[in-house]
Amino acid sequence: MGSYIARRLLLTIPMLIIISLITFLLINLSPLDPAVVVLQAQDVPQITDELIAQTNEALGFNQPFLVRYLNWMKAVVQFDFGHSYVSGESVWSLIGPALLNTLKLTLVSSVFIILFSVLLGVISALKEGKLLDRSVRGVSFFLTAMPSYWLAALLIWYFSVKLDLLPTSGMDSYRSYILPVLVITLSYTGIYFRSVRSAMLSNMNEDYVLYARASGLSERKVMMHILRNSLQVAVSIFCMAIPIILGSTVVIENVFAWPGLGRLSVKAILSRDFPIIQAYVLILAVTFVLFNMFSDMINAALNPRLRKEF
Repeated sequence: MGSYIARRLLLTIPMLIIISLITFLLINLSPLDPAVVVLQAQDVPQITDELIAQTNEALGFNQPFLVRYLNWMKAVVQFDFGHSYVSGESVWSLIGPALLNTLKLTLVSSVFIILFSVLLGVISALKEGKLLDRSVRGVSFFLTAMPSYWLAALLIWYFSVKLDLLPTSGMDSYRSYILPVLVITLSYTGIYFRSVRSAMLSNMNEDYVLYARASGLSERKVMMHILRNSLQVAVSIFCMAIPIILGSTVVIENVFAWPGLGRLSVKAILSRDFPIIQAYVLILAVTFVLFNMFSDMINAALNPRLRKEF
C-alpha cells in the first residue's frame, strides 16, 4: 500500500504544476495590458502611459514570464496569493475566511447527501420495480431537474416569508444553515442515490450472493456484503462530491447571502480582481485533484487488486 501511495503522489505532482501554470495564465488572457486591468479595477480616472509603466514596474509585470511564474509559485506555496487589485488587502485575508465558511456549508451538506443517498439507494434497490422505488426515483428526478435557485426561492418564500421560521440570509446561527443545506441536499441526493441503487442491483445479481445464501448465511449478513461491495463502487463518487459541491455553491451563496468563496468570486469576476480569481480557481482545481487521489487510495485499500493494476 505504501508503494501505491508513493506512485499516486508522484503522479499528482506534475498535474498540480500544470494546474498552477494554467491558473497563472489567467491574467494574460485579457486583451488589455495587465497594468491597465489593475488600474481599471482601482477606478483610476485617467490612465496614462506613464502610470501604466509605473504599475508594470511596481507589480513586476515587465519581468519575463517564467520569472513571474516562479515568483508567484514561491508565494503561493506560502499561501501568499498577492493583494486585491480593488481593496489592496491580502488575498488570503479575504479568501481564507470565505473558504472556511464555504467548507462549513459543504461539509454539512455532504454528510446529509451521503446519508440520504445510501439510505434511499438501499431502500430503492430492495424494493426494485415497486411503488416505493418508482416514487423515490420520480421525486429525485424532479428535484434534480429543478434549478437550485428556484428551489431556494420556493423554500425562502415558504419557510422564511410565509411561516417566518428561518432566516433568509447570513450565517448568524445554526438556523442559517438549514435552508442552504436543504437546497444542496435535495439537489444532489437525487444524483448520488442512483449510483448506490445501481451498484446494489448489480451486486445483488452476482454469483457470490447466490453462494452466500446457499451456504446458509443469514439475509442480514448477505445484505451487509452486498452493501460493502456496493459502497466500493460509490466511494469515488462520494469523494468527488465534496469538491463538486464546493465549486457549485456560487448560486446558493448568492441567493442566501452566505459570506463564502462563491460569493467572493462573483464580486471578483465583476470587478476583474484577478488575484482573487486566480486563488479561487487554483484552490478548486487543487481540491479536485487531491480528492480524486484520496478516492483512489480508499478504493485501493478496499480492493488490493487495484494496487497491482496501477
